Amino acid sequence: MSDRNDSPKRAGRDARLAKRAAKPVFDPCPPGQSGGAYRPLSDMDVERIYDTAIRLLAELGMGEVPDQLRDLLLEHGAVQTDNQRLQFPKELVEAAISSAPKTFELHGRDPARTITVGGDAVHFGTGGAAVQTLDLDSGIYRESTLNDLHQFTRLQDTLANVSWFTRCCIATDVPDVLDLDVNTAYALMKNTTKPVATAFTVAENVEPIVKMFDIAAGGVGEFAKRPFVKAHISPVISPMRYGEDAVDVVFECLKHNIPVSCITAAQAGATAPATMAGFLAQSLAETLASLVMVHVIKPGHPMIFSNWPLVIDLRTGAFAGGGGETALLNAASAQVSNWLGLPSGVAASMSDAKALDAQYGVEKGMTSLAAALAGGNLIYESSGMTASLLGASFEAFILDDEMHSNTYRILRGVEVSEENLGFDAICSAVLGDGHFLGGQHTLAAMERDYFYPALADRENPKTWADAGAQDAWEMAGIKARAVLDSHHPAYLSDAQDREIREQFNILSP
Repeated sequence: MSDRNDSPKRAGRDARLAKRAAKPVFDPCPPGQSGGAYRPLSDMDVERIYDTAIRLLAELGMGEVPDQLRDLLLEHGAVQTDNQRLQFPKELVEAAISSAPKTFELHGRDPARTITVGGDAVHFGTGGAAVQTLDLDSGIYRESTLNDLHQFTRLQDTLANVSWFTRCCIATDVPDVLDLDVNTAYALMKNTTKPVATAFTVAENVEPIVKMFDIAAGGVGEFAKRPFVKAHISPVISPMRYGEDAVDVVFECLKHNIPVSCITAAQAGATAPATMAGFLAQSLAETLASLVMVHVIKPGHPMIFSNWPLVIDLRTGAFAGGGGETALLNAASAQVSNWLGLPSGVAASMSDAKALDAQYGVEKGMTSLAAALAGGNLIYESSGMTASLLGASFEAFILDDEMHSNTYRILRGVEVSEENLGFDAICSAVLGDGHFLGGQHTLAAMERDYFYPALADRENPKTWADAGAQDAWEMAGIKARAVLDSHHPAYLSDAQDREIREQFNILSP
């Protein structure tokens, strides 16, 4: 008697399951889908917010302007007030908007992973500076380490819906700021060929790290020709003033042709008005101040207009990343940036939940979908972040990647064509078998129009219980461990790695 596991029926079932597990020939929900259908603001609302932002820059202006930036701004028409603030005439602001690139390439070291930023394309990625990691084994938060950063980078390298990777955690076990910046950049280059982003603690760290990028790019000056790293910088401190150290980093990054994401991160009710409209006006003015800064230093340099509205719980003062206000404000921010025609960056999925629970799912899904529907070009913080951005989780990366597929499927929308309307298929089903199962019209739509999740469970309760009654967190942990056990990319050659180690203090975990 033959083993039932070797039967043709069993083999056929295994083949079908393997086919379903593999990426379909036609991906029904790839990154880069078009957003912009959700418009929480009317056209008049947008214009009034913009006019108020222009007025703030022209009449209130910016404070604490560093000297090297002050001189350039005055040369371009800014006006200094008696209290040493700089006012920006409308003409200066609109010249900056006009000269800014509306789209640009965010390069991966692998050209196939390069993405175009701007227009109506939506891409999910990462961000954050979590100081704690949700441990895969204990399920308890602990301080983030350099080893965690290497592992997070390896993990996301396999996730199709993470279009670019920003270091998601801080290596708290590396106290020296140069070593921290160097080893953060090294972890990104070693473990992925996607577009990546990092931060520079001080301006003096930029030039030596660019030398490391040159080694990976193939020689002196090669990185600047095709930069595969962008810098995350917050040159404006709310309310309405510049931060000298961050401005110095901007000067250095532009000198080395590094694209910048200039992030405004005001907090409603604390460093910006508690009203939604007032918040959006001030935050827009501050992000425009970053754009003007880039314009006077190096006109036309690529900048992500990263206007991130952040919210605090006004009862306690604690940061709140997962509420309806966050969803609304970031969607509105994306709408305003798109109205200006600038490559937009917003933040979503900043769940306040500590565990991967119902709160986590609601806050992640609500905020990320709103930002995508509004057309945020780059949606930061959207993968792996927990605990109001204080934490990062391996399981969350896996779960969020599946969530993004569903979001992209929503953005793709409904394709109305003669074939899809299915008049003949409806007639055939009604006059024939009385159903659509197995019909050619159904089979054609099966892979083309539907996304099949790997983690979300669609079995009946008994089947689920018999298989071990695993929840999504447990399943995501199993997948994360499998990736970390098997995926050990070698994106730096032995010669490149040796040259980097000879010149830098690489603290490999």
